[in-house]
Amino acid sequence: MPRLIFFCGHAGTGKTTIAKHLIGPLIGRTGESFCLLDKDTLYGRYSAAVMGALTGDPNDRDSPTYLQHLRDPEYQGLLDTARENLALGINVIVIGPLSREIRDHRLSDRQWLGIDDTIDLHIVWVHLPEDIARTRIEQRGNPNDAYKLAHWEDYRQRRFMPEVAEYPELIMFDNTSPTEDERLALLDRLLG
Repeated sequence: MPRLIFFCGHAGTGKTTIAKHLIGPLIGRTGESFCLLDKDTLYGRYSAAVMGALTGDPNDRDSPTYLQHLRDPEYQGLLDTARENLALGINVIVIGPLSREIRDHRLSDRQWLGIDDTIDLHIVWVHLPEDIARTRIEQRGNPNDAYKLAHWEDYRQRRFMPEVAEYPELIMFDNTSPTEDERLALLDRLLG
């Protein structure tokens, strides 16, 4: 049974860091390979070229133009790539904010995802307080965050924190300063 694991959350929460930290232990515990699909890696250069042509800013990843024209096709391509690997029996880890899809409970909707019950599905929501996320974004110095930082009040309106009772499909992971025991507990849940 192939595994599909999502690491989702807002910018600066450490989705990629925690996914990369856990991939080795996942392989070690299962003896299986995993395909890592990070939205920024898969679509970063493509988005830069398109946004450069559309807005003159190749680093724009948050403007209304990006959200209207590129966001959904990027996610659709990401999920298409995940499904293609799953159909070949390859485990997949997907990294991306996917906040709109989380809010609408779409990632737990197997029909919407285009997967059946033979796929072992887990969704991790990686979170931390907004001020810490903003500090991490500023410290990493990624040019793709410039629009977000310059328009923080607009961006923060799109941020939300799923309530545990309303989103039972999510594995909540506070990435403020996790201990190794907390990371191992997350690993156990992903394999449970």
